Amino acid sequence: MKVAVVCANGKAGRLITKEAVNRGFDVTAFVRGENQSAAPNSVNMDILDIKAADLNGYDVVVDAFGAWTEDVLPLHSTTLETLCNALSGTDTRLLVVGGAGSLYTNPEHTACVSDGPDFPEMFKPLAKAMAKALSELRQRNDVKWTYISPAGDFQADGERSGQYILGGEELTLNEKGESIISYADYAIAMVDEIENGNHINQRISVVRK
Repeated sequence: MKVAVVCANGKAGRLITKEAVNRGFDVTAFVRGENQSAAPNSVNMDILDIKAADLNGYDVVVDAFGAWTEDVLPLHSTTLETLCNALSGTDTRLLVVGGAGSLYTNPEHTACVSDGPDFPEMFKPLAKAMAKALSELRQRNDVKWTYISPAGDFQADGERSGQYILGGEELTLNEKGESIISYADYAIAMVDEIENGNHINQRISVVRK
């Protein structure tokens, strides 16, 4: 299976790339600057410059883009639209590293994690930008996408336990009542979805077991 990881030099991108390489996939890292990932092949290209021809022949494209400061938050929508346009009408699947703020907290799906009183004020602009990008992605019926939200506490340096619980649109807690997952365990879930492709045009979520 041929996999392209876009923004493979980021923390999530590097771990997803490493997990995919370790499972024997043919992985290409799309990066700006020197390739710092485990992928043996790399393409030096800004995500906004990616066109259909650049992604031709890949079975799966992983969007590991992340923007954290308020001035660049709109890029969550812009970059995702760029990749969707490049993959429009193809059989190549697009897997997106998503956010937790847009996960629902009630069965009616009228309230989100970011609406809660305990949600940090500093993260609300990021959650809003990522929710907007997800909403726009849901309108695309010309792309085989899967959006994977992490748990609320997404730990960059957390341990790799090798186990996770797969959830859906609603915030899922583990047996300890926690919403937590490491980037390493998230990478396992991402590569499982790369391998199995069970959630086309769906948003799923993952939490540490």
